[in-house]
Amino acid sequence: MPDQSSSAPSAPSSSSSAVASGRLHQALGVTFGIAVSVGNTISAGILGTPGDVATYLPTIPLFLGVWFLGGLYALMGSIQLAELGAFVCRSGGQYVFARRALGPYAGFIVGWSDWLSTCGTSSTVSILIGQYLARIFPGLKGYEPVVAVIIVLAFAALQWQDVKVGRDAQNVTCLIKGIVYLLIVVACFLLGGSHRAAAEAAAPAAVPPAYSLTLAIMLALQAVIYTYDGWNGPIYFCEENKNPGREIPRAMFGGVFSIMAIYISFNLALVYVLPLRSIAGNDFAIGKIASLFFGSRGEVLLLSLMIAALLSAVNAYPLMATRVLFALSRDGLVSRRAAAVNAGGTPTVALIASTAVAVAFITVKEFSALIEMMAYFFVVNYAMSFLSLFVLRAKEPNAPRPYRAWGYPFTTGFVLLGAIAFLVGSIIADMTNKQVQRHYSIYAAGLMLLSYPVYRLLRRKGYELEGS
Repeated sequence: MPDQSSSAPSAPSSSSSAVASGRLHQALGVTFGIAVSVGNTISAGILGTPGDVATYLPTIPLFLGVWFLGGLYALMGSIQLAELGAFVCRSGGQYVFARRALGPYAGFIVGWSDWLSTCGTSSTVSILIGQYLARIFPGLKGYEPVVAVIIVLAFAALQWQDVKVGRDAQNVTCLIKGIVYLLIVVACFLLGGSHRAAAEAAAPAAVPPAYSLTLAIMLALQAVIYTYDGWNGPIYFCEENKNPGREIPRAMFGGVFSIMAIYISFNLALVYVLPLRSIAGNDFAIGKIASLFFGSRGEVLLLSLMIAALLSAVNAYPLMATRVLFALSRDGLVSRRAAAVNAGGTPTVALIASTAVAVAFITVKEFSALIEMMAYFFVVNYAMSFLSLFVLRAKEPNAPRPYRAWGYPFTTGFVLLGAIAFLVGSIIADMTNKQVQRHYSIYAAGLMLLSYPVYRLLRRKGYELEGS
């Protein structure tokens, strides 16, 4: 296979991604890209983050403002990844950018951390659905992990058949998610006025924040940016678009604007019904609204809607994880067997491995610590991607680029510095938090150090690393 790190930035030919049993199909497009972006991003985070933000920021303009600023940061990040996705044009997510620009070891770090964290997130959301179902059907209490495993296996079986089946499932489940959040927002504005006085009266007294305004905004923005994470979904499927130079940027921007619209309207609905002091510290403020509107039936109704909304995330994560492992395998960073693709365009071995890891995360409680550690790598991965844009502009200045990042190098530098600041802030918060028993940033640093000997061991094992 030719060295893609020095080849032209056009889409790879069918033969470059083919194996004996099949190849990736160019069966995806802008609609799917937006659906996977929204499905990947809007999960459980939006339910709890408003409570954290309201704790830091006691006024509605500040509360809503950080959600808008977080969206702008995601938009600026999407501008950079849109250029990289259209330029490098290989499925596999941020791994392919880091490998081409920074080399196989950098790609190894990004690819493995991305794959494991995506599998872990898939298990987390599946467990959450199991917990919601147990609250609706008490007979399921104690069987939440079993329900989660069934959910993971069901979506894996669905995606096994054909990439078009996975695509259609993502489009449908994302549409359901949009309808769910639209119903919630509309209900809040239609019914909220008559309940606001009761919510005001029942709200606890406001507690003055123990932070300076600058620090409070930084902490709130950090929480919001983390909740926006996932907008990069389309870049995992670049070569599966017929015209990636045109479709990837459109999917990226369409996804970010859709997420911003949902997040801002959702939070507007919250503050229309509830006072900020009632939202502050509440990890399920929308549940309080459901109880106000519908009494004891409100929880069951809301949980049912949330389960329907979470299905798009459960479908999106294995689609993405499979592409990362497929790309690692194709480039020789794991066994070449994981690059096998069936006649329907699904990387089957990669799907089996990703599903097995997700099930392991569900059934082995000790693995939850690994998910916490991987949270630090997602910031590193973004930083490496933004750095990759600088490197590729310098290394291949004359290569044709279907889309160029607006505002380069200023917007690129801004989001790169933002990612570094986010990482530093997360480490400081972890190290200074005396309430936690484990400082996961230390364990994450240990994993980073361990990654190099593991990488060297894989090379010694005989995998051919192109461009190394």
